[in-house]
This record gives sequence, structure tokens and C-alpha cells, in this order.
Amino acid sequence: MAESPDRRSSDIDEAIMQATYRALHEHGYAGLTMQRIADEYGKSTAAIHYHYDTKEDLLAAFLDYLLERFREAVHEVETTDPEQRLQLLLDQLIVDPGDHHGLLIAMLEMRSQAPYNETFRERFRQNDEYIRYLLETVIDHGNEAGVFAGVDPEHTARTLLTVVDGARTRAVVLEERTALETARRAVEEYVDAVVLA
Repeated sequence: MAESPDRRSSDIDEAIMQATYRALHEHGYAGLTMQRIADEYGKSTAAIHYHYDTKEDLLAAFLDYLLERFREAVHEVETTDPEQRLQLLLDQLIVDPGDHHGLLIAMLEMRSQAPYNETFRERFRQNDEYIRYLLETVIDHGNEAGVFAGVDPEHTARTLLTVVDGARTRAVVLEERTALETARRAVEEYVDAVVLA
């Protein structure tokens, strides 16, 4: 039985996204070319251009792909307990780069292009808004349930994300190995001192 066109297209998109991931990890944003992505994909650049007109189009799709993976990981969190859900969300945001260090560098390079590239800026803005929405929703739920101390959800979410973003930047730019551990501890102290009732 033949695969449906949607399934085949989805498989191709997944393969191209994985190839883009590997090429970014290996070469960074500055060294990324369609040829290097094609080399990772195992096909010609024409095969990629059939789906994406430009490298910018492909990278915009790649940012969407990463956000979708994050959404899937977050939706796997099954607890409705506000404190546990907040901790699990923070665990998703503050992860050890491990084997993904090259990708984190490439993502930071792409972020640095956002002020000059509207497509990138919009994707990063959407990502930030989505994560803030998740944090604000959990905090609001915790306030209503009396688990949290009635803190301002928007301010609290922005504060937590500021710590996370700062730690990621320090971990990548300065290769500061303890930056994420420090951020996790700072976030826990902030939650204990300010957020919890």
C-alpha cells in the first residue's frame, strides 16, 4: 500500500530538519550553506530547494520545527499540580547542553541576526510568547489554587525567562559550565522565596 502524500511530505520535512540540525551543529550559522545541509540530507541542493526556496525559508521552518518539538515535550507533562508543573517546565528550559552545544551556539548566532532579520525575529518572538504563556498560565493556576502567593504571572514569567536566557548565553558565549546549574538554583530560590505561598 502506498504512503499518503501527507505522510511522505512529513517524512521528507523531518529528514530535512534533521539534516539542518546536524549541519548547524557541525558548522554553526555562519558556516551553514544549502550544500552542507544537502550533504547531511544525502541528496542534492535541488531536492531541498524543491521544498524551501531559500536558506532563510528553511531556517524559519527549522525554528518552527524546534518550537513544535518543545511543545510536544511540554504536553507530555501530565501533572496538573501547579508547583510540579512549574518545576517541570523549568526543567525543560534549563537543560544541560550536553551533545547539543554546537546547536546552542548556532541558535545564539541566529538570535544575534534577529534585529536585522524580520523572519528570525518573528520566530524568536513567537517562541518567547509561547513559553511566557505557559509559565503565566501555570502561575495563574497556582495563584487561584492558593499554592502560589498571588504573584503577578507576567512579571514572574519574565523574571524566570530572564534568568534562563542569561544562563544559556553565559553557557554558550563564556563556556561557563556552571551557568545552568547556577540558573536552576537561582530559579528554585526565587520560586521558594517569592512564588510559593
